Amino acid sequence: MSDIQAYLDAHFAEALDDLKAFCRIPSVSTDPAYAAGIAQAAAFVADRLTRAGFSGVELLATGGHPAVFGEIISDAALPTFLVYGHYDVQPPDPLEKWKTPPFEPSERDGRLYARGVSDDKGPLLIPILVAEAFIKTAGKLPVNLKVLIEGEEESGSPHFEATLQAYSDRLACDLVISADGAMWRPDRPSVTVASRGLVALEITVEGASKDLHSGRHGGSAPNPIAALASLLASLHGEDGRVSVDGFLDGTHPPDPTIVAAIEAANFDTDAYYRDIGSPLPDPIASGRKLLIRQWLEPTLEFNGISGGYQGAGTKTVIPSAASAKITCRLIAGQKPDHVVEVIARHLKSRLPPGFALQVHRHGPGSEAFFVDPKLPALEIAEGVLSELLGQKPLRVAMGATIPIGASFRKHLGREAIFFSFSTSDEDYHAPNEFFRLANFSIGLTAWAMLLDRLGAAHA
Repeated sequence: MSDIQAYLDAHFAEALDDLKAFCRIPSVSTDPAYAAGIAQAAAFVADRLTRAGFSGVELLATGGHPAVFGEIISDAALPTFLVYGHYDVQPPDPLEKWKTPPFEPSERDGRLYARGVSDDKGPLLIPILVAEAFIKTAGKLPVNLKVLIEGEEESGSPHFEATLQAYSDRLACDLVISADGAMWRPDRPSVTVASRGLVALEITVEGASKDLHSGRHGGSAPNPIAALASLLASLHGEDGRVSVDGFLDGTHPPDPTIVAAIEAANFDTDAYYRDIGSPLPDPIASGRKLLIRQWLEPTLEFNGISGGYQGAGTKTVIPSAASAKITCRLIAGQKPDHVVEVIARHLKSRLPPGFALQVHRHGPGSEAFFVDPKLPALEIAEGVLSELLGQKPLRVAMGATIPIGASFRKHLGREAIFFSFSTSDEDYHAPNEFFRLANFSIGLTAWAMLLDRLGAAHA
C-alpha cells in the first residue's frame, strides 16, 4: 500500500486536472440541447478507463444515453466487484446564481466548484484513478474490477434496468460498489444503508381551448391556475404530510438500527434551517423528528409550476392550461405504479367542473433500497473509514434516491454498498456545487485500502 499511496500523492495534480477536464463537459442528460455534451462525457470516461488499464472498454447501447463499461480481470479465482457511477449531471439553472460559470471549474478555499463535480464526477473518477495506481505500481489489482458508468441517472435512469438485463452476463460480479451517493455531513463519517425511492409526474389542468382576455372573460371563463392551486393544496394536510388515500399502502416500520443512528446524531434543527437560509418554523421540530421525516417518511414535493404569462410586467390573460411538476420520494414497501395511480385518482376526484386533467409520468420510477446489515463488505468499508477518519461511521439512510441498489439486486442478484466521498452539503443539484479537495485526496486513499482489504478477505 505504501507504493500505491506514493503514486497517488505524486500524481494528485494530474488527477485534479482530469477532474477539471471532466467537469468542463456539459453532460446534462435531461435536456436534448446538451446531446453533444453527453457524447463527449461518455467518450471521456471511455478514454480514461483505457488509459488506466481497463480492457474491453465499450459504450453500451441502452436505448437512451450510452453506458460505459470496462474491466480488469486480474485472476479468475479472485472476487469480482462492479463499480457503479454516472457521468451525467443536473441542469445548471438558475445560471445567475452561480458565482463562477458552472462548466468552468474554479478552485476556492480548498474546494472545486463546477456542475457535477460532487455528483458524480469527482467520486466516480476516484476508483478509476486508484485502479490505475495499482496497475502502474503492482502490475495488477488485488481483486477483479468491472465498471458500469451510466448517462441517465440525473434524468431518472429510464433505461437502466433494461441495460442490466441486456448485459447481465458481462456485468456478473460478487458485489456492487457505488461511487455515487454522499456522506451525511462533513464532520462525521457515515455509510448509507438505505435510500428512498422516486417517482416523477407532471399534471396539467386545461380550461378553454385558448388564452383569454381577463377583462372580457374574467369571472366566467375557467382559470386553470386557480384550479391547479386548489388541487395542489389538497395533496397535503396541515402537518405537511401527504394526505392521499392509499399513498402509504404497503409500507412497514423503519429499520430500528437507523432510528438508533438518528438518536445518536443529536441533529441541530436550528443550524439546519440557518444553513439552508430559511426562516425558523414555529414550532421547531426536534432533530429526531426532522431526520425521521427526511430519511424514513415518504414525500410529495412540487418541483415546478407554470401557467400563463411568465415575463416581466403584466399581461392580462387567463391561460388555457397550467401545470406542475411533482416528485415523490418513496419508502420501503411503496410501489411507483401504485403511488402514481392513487395520486391521479385523488386529483381526478377533486377536479372542479369545467376543467380537464392530464397526468403524465416521467420514467418508471424506483423503489426504496436497503443494504443487508450483515454484509461483510459493509464492515470492511466501515473499517476503512474508521481508520482514515478517526471515528466509527454512522449507518444512515438517505432522503435522496439512488435507484441502482434495488436494480442490481433484482437483475444481477447481487448486493450493493455505497462508498462515496461527496458530502450532503456540497450543493449538488443547486448553484455553486462544489467538491472538497481534501475529500478527493482521502477518497483515493480509502478506495485503495478498500480494494486491498477486499482482496485480502478472499485470500
